Amino acid sequence: MGKTSKKVIGIVGLLLGILWLFPFYLIVTNSFKTPKGIFASVLSLPHPSTGANYVNSFKALDFITSLTNSLIITICSVLLIILASSMAAYALQRNHSKLSSGLLMLFISAMLIPFQSVMIPLTANFGAVHFLNMWGLVIMYLGFDCSLSVFLYQGTLASIPIAMDESAELEGASRWQIFTKVIFPMLSPITVTVAILNIIAIWNDYLLPSLVLPQAQYTIPLQMFNFFGEYTKQWHLALAGITISIIPVILFYLFAQKWIIKGVTDGAVK
Repeated sequence: MGKTSKKVIGIVGLLLGILWLFPFYLIVTNSFKTPKGIFASVLSLPHPSTGANYVNSFKALDFITSLTNSLIITICSVLLIILASSMAAYALQRNHSKLSSGLLMLFISAMLIPFQSVMIPLTANFGAVHFLNMWGLVIMYLGFDCSLSVFLYQGTLASIPIAMDESAELEGASRWQIFTKVIFPMLSPITVTVAILNIIAIWNDYLLPSLVLPQAQYTIPLQMFNFFGEYTKQWHLALAGITISIIPVILFYLFAQKWIIKGVTDGAVK
């Protein structure tokens, strides 16, 4: 690759980076402005700047409670999705029968059903059994998100030779030990992918929690809606709230980047 090509790639990469960071610039800079300052100039730096937006937004969001609710729902949902979908995919992929093929097609076909077509009867049924709360929401996420996760796991499992299972079985390992100690560690790249996809989707979800959760269990996206009334829109508080809500996701990435990078590179090597 010549020097000119490298320069072009570098310039394109820089422009894409600026384009990607530009929304964050708008959110952060405008979160320090007064309402008049936002509408006077969206692109300018805050002058004068005020940190009161963050204090007021923190209180209005009931941030500690809503953050706790979001964390509980997201963590429990993702862990259950990973556990259930990986085991289901393993069982379906290793059992070559018409029943397994039919069940796999059932999982795949479930991805074609839009949530909006079943949300009303689903909510009504959960309400009938008094399960319109965060634990009912976790079960809903498990049901809706397992289809894609099973599909992703099944594709990766197909590339792992069954000889790995047979060798472990000859050593006296049980089926559970084969899965947990031999197969599942080899699924780390796709597990990282499944985790990231579901964390982003569940953390940012608004529609399903708005149908299921009581006000005491509201997540951060639901609390954000309080800044937008029928006649008034508190953009200065909303942008401060968005900035606050981004922080846990950034902290998660900084904490988990070692495993994320390892999962991606392991997948590339395979």
